[in-house]
Amino acid sequence: MPSSTAWTPRTVARLLVVLLALLAAQGGAGSEALTAPRPQTVAGTEAATPDRPRYDVTLRANADGSRWTGRQRVSFRNSSARPLSEVYVRLWGNGVDKCGTTGTPPAVEVSKVRGGTAGRPSVNCTALRIALPKPLARGERATVSFDVSITVPEHNDRFGREGAFRFLGNALPVLAVHDAKGWHLDPYVSTGESFYTLAGDFRVALDHPSNLKIPATGRTRTLPGETGRSVTVSVAQRVRDFAWAAGPFRTAVATTPGGVRVKSYWAPETSATGVRLTRADGAAAVDRFGKEFGRYPYGEIDLVMTSEFGGGMEYPGLVLLGTTDEGGAVVHEVAHQWWYGIVGNDEYGAPWLDESFAQYANARFYGWDTRGCWSEVDWPGERTALTNSMAYWAAHRGEYHLVYTAGSCALADLERTLGAGTMARLLKRYAHDHWYGVSTTADFKKAAQSATTKDLGPFWKRHRIR
Repeated sequence: MPSSTAWTPRTVARLLVVLLALLAAQGGAGSEALTAPRPQTVAGTEAATPDRPRYDVTLRANADGSRWTGRQRVSFRNSSARPLSEVYVRLWGNGVDKCGTTGTPPAVEVSKVRGGTAGRPSVNCTALRIALPKPLARGERATVSFDVSITVPEHNDRFGREGAFRFLGNALPVLAVHDAKGWHLDPYVSTGESFYTLAGDFRVALDHPSNLKIPATGRTRTLPGETGRSVTVSVAQRVRDFAWAAGPFRTAVATTPGGVRVKSYWAPETSATGVRLTRADGAAAVDRFGKEFGRYPYGEIDLVMTSEFGGGMEYPGLVLLGTTDEGGAVVHEVAHQWWYGIVGNDEYGAPWLDESFAQYANARFYGWDTRGCWSEVDWPGERTALTNSMAYWAAHRGEYHLVYTAGSCALADLERTLGAGTMARLLKRYAHDHWYGVSTTADFKKAAQSATTKDLGPFWKRHRIR
């Protein structure tokens, strides 16, 4: 760890106590029948690997939270039958600005790699290959560690800034996935998401100026640090990513009737009416979806609200929300805690599995009338399918809205085809069967067909679910 991140023995002792307490608290928050996930597999016969990752991270912020430096350690297991000779680390924070420019380095840099030999960053500096010292056999674990430097870009984005506030979504390096299709090293897309990770555990300590509030994935506690500084410690188990924000937020905490702690953070100029609406809808949504899809397992969720953030962006246990007098997209983003977060998917390869499902949940929450919402007339063409990858949607940005509009409509039509009770049981069982795992379109079609005696072949064809 660089000397600038050194802490006193007293602070280290406090961190250890807090980490143990947070681990115990989160361990008791999970869904009782759903805490032991099955091996994660995707289409094909090869298990997705490296799995069961554990990320141990210590970072120190500068005065305004725009730069973070420290050390990250990642341990993982090879669950594939084939020996694992390499891993890839995704540096998604470099997605927008790529490898930087002359005099301006990439936003996320990794150095001083131990436990393997690093190559040169590839895929516009969003992927880093680390060759392991020797092939890792099935069931064996290994560890790599490295220094990490994160500079928050100037633009307002999921990894960016708005005034005095910093958003660090997709800023922390995470392991890429290898499955039957090989290594998933897809490019970054700004329309939609490219992200595909396996559920893992994070233990993160963020050293920062005390005037900055730090919402973050997981259960968090903030301790006194050096003079004028604090350390926010977070523990998150069985999540796919870790995000945080930093700034002089106003805060409030409430606990839902279902027992979920909702921590709200907002910029002072954010609409007070919008903040109230967002807090109320967010709390109601996490309880409702817990009943519909399976109990929310993380115990805590953070709602981060500003006036200029574009739309919303989801991360495990944390959502970023542009908030106006009318509120924001909080219900849709909370639904993502299940559809992408708990029930994972390859967001680049099959974005409908998270966006369409989250928007369907959003429509049900608000009681929208979806009868007759499907339109054959307005469909762009035969090549356009709901199940297309982001490679297609990135090249046809004007059609991407279909993943939300037509996708949620297709699921509403499926509800009418199966019956409301059958659809509800299907989704709850489907979430149960893929809890902390990875879902595919083929998996969902098979599960839906098993729930009815009707031939769903014509339904899939009509709704372009291929």
